Amino acid sequence: MSEEHYLELCENPVQFEHASSVNNVFFDEANKQVFAVRSGGATGVVVKGPEDKSSVAFRMDDKGEVKCIKFSIGNKILAVQRTSKSVDFINFIPDYPHTEFTQECKTKNASVLGFCWINWNEIVFITDQGIEFYQVFPDKRSLKLLKSQSINVNWYQYCPETAVILLSTTVQGNVLQPFAFRNGTMSKMSKFEIELPVVPKPAKLILSERDIAMASIYGQLFVMYLKHHSRTANSPCAEVVLYYLPREGTCKKTHVLRLNTTGKFALNIVDNLVVVHHQSSQTSLIFDIKLKEPDCTVNTHQPVLPARSIHPNRIPLTGPAVVPSQPPVPCQLYSSSWSVFQPDIIISASEGYLWYLQVKLPPTVNLLQDKGKLMDFLLRRRDCKMVILSVCSQILEGGEKGSLPVVATVFDKLNQVYKEYLEAEQSYTVAMESGPSRGSAAQKRPVRTQAVIDQSDMYTHVLSSFTEKKGVSHKFIIAVLMEYIRSLNQFQITVQHYLYELVIKTLVQHNLFYMLHQFLQYHVLSDSKPLACLLLSLESTYPPAHQLSLDMLKRLSTANDEIVEVLLSKQQVLGALRFIRSVGAHDNVSSRKFLDAARQTEDQMLFYTVFRSFQQRNQRLRGNPAFNLGEHCEEHVVHFKQLFGDQALMKASTV
Repeated sequence: MSEEHYLELCENPVQFEHASSVNNVFFDEANKQVFAVRSGGATGVVVKGPEDKSSVAFRMDDKGEVKCIKFSIGNKILAVQRTSKSVDFINFIPDYPHTEFTQECKTKNASVLGFCWINWNEIVFITDQGIEFYQVFPDKRSLKLLKSQSINVNWYQYCPETAVILLSTTVQGNVLQPFAFRNGTMSKMSKFEIELPVVPKPAKLILSERDIAMASIYGQLFVMYLKHHSRTANSPCAEVVLYYLPREGTCKKTHVLRLNTTGKFALNIVDNLVVVHHQSSQTSLIFDIKLKEPDCTVNTHQPVLPARSIHPNRIPLTGPAVVPSQPPVPCQLYSSSWSVFQPDIIISASEGYLWYLQVKLPPTVNLLQDKGKLMDFLLRRRDCKMVILSVCSQILEGGEKGSLPVVATVFDKLNQVYKEYLEAEQSYTVAMESGPSRGSAAQKRPVRTQAVIDQSDMYTHVLSSFTEKKGVSHKFIIAVLMEYIRSLNQFQITVQHYLYELVIKTLVQHNLFYMLHQFLQYHVLSDSKPLACLLLSLESTYPPAHQLSLDMLKRLSTANDEIVEVLLSKQQVLGALRFIRSVGAHDNVSSRKFLDAARQTEDQMLFYTVFRSFQQRNQRLRGNPAFNLGEHCEEHVVHFKQLFGDQALMKASTV
């Protein structure tokens, strides 16, 4: 069962002093900081961030109960709300005065519901009567109102990734008004209405902020509405309704996530997956809004995987009575004291821990049987490469019963992503070479994600080991290799020579020379110099390979001397000799070049054969087997004598 937990809490949670009668805990979603405020701050405030360097500790005067406390971006200015009318500020910028200064909300009789820092010196007050956007001047210890908007507000939410504040308006609370903030400006976005399961009479506040969350999924901002079931027969189960919120234009209902159960839920976003936690069953579901369901209406989604619990977690004991050697105790998952924040944060204030929720990909492999769908799912995940490669190996090792179409589907999905990356890289290169064009934005270099599985990855981690598997039909092995090459060709990706070499080696290993001949004859294997060299090396096993190789080199318009260089570099010395004889160039080639190559092989008989061959040439051309001084073969003559003795040298023939 432990292999099936596809969600887990991070290994190193942020630890803080747990909530108690003297210690209040606050969380700032923008900076991801936890504030532990003891006795209103008089006995200390400890701020813990996602990294140790963002931790801060200080004291402040106890001026009443703290309702909200947050740092501006970069921990430059601290804002503290203690009353419903005003917010206090303290400078944390070096050399600035540390005395507090206060800003009351501008609207009379309004109550401050909360505030959000937009920038290091820009803050928004949200009141029950509207929204007020301020610039803070820490040196002057004052604020300037930049813009305000009057609107009745029930509650609000803030998405720091996109700097959008969402206000709940109207009596029922289901008309939502978003505001966007950018470069010191505030703009009103299109308001929209959440469809309620039932409309109360008389009207009353029915949409709770607990049932709404904002998050960025695949780079787009969504408002997620947790729609609990109405007591009618046609909708017995809860669902999550996603509304796409563009910067401009109207908000649209785009996705419905079927939960197939009822009860208390909480939402997270992890790696662009919507995670829905269900408290009573102590399980979680994950949804991928980019996966299309074949048996559902458009944009209605079922969970990608069966419901599973978060992986069991253990936490160290803390407190004065704890013995250092005491082992960690199990953490109570899905506790009623858990608070869930976007995108991926879970806080237990009672235990003093902040965790980041993470997706574990390996357990998903066996839970999702449809390999095409599994590949679609994995290709969109952050750390997917090694899992995808292991899935490829798993499919291939699973045998050949009907699996070739599955293999083809998987290869095509991988190569589509690979091709898109290659095209993006190509267009970037072209843009860089042509220089910046007027009016166009600077083009960014495409990011190579882990989803880009190239030929080298497939060769190294999957195909080369697969061809050596015992007990797998050689026909299936060759079919798989050709399927991968077919897929690369389909996406117009140049096939690397080492894949062709793998095909040839596999064919030769199983003595399938007729198939090799056909593949070469019909150009199934594309011509290349490395391939021609490989064919040359097969000559002793398959004699026609020599001619096939030479034909290939000629088709590549390779010059004769270049072909000789290729052959010699591959230590095909006799092959090179035969080639120059076949093209009538034997009389003009450098004897030293051939003798050097023959000597490097450390094959004495090969050296003897080549040496005698050139002695015979000298005899035929000049009537004397000796080498001319200009040929610089003296060291080879000495070497020959050392190996075979003076008597082995050819003597000049006498008439």
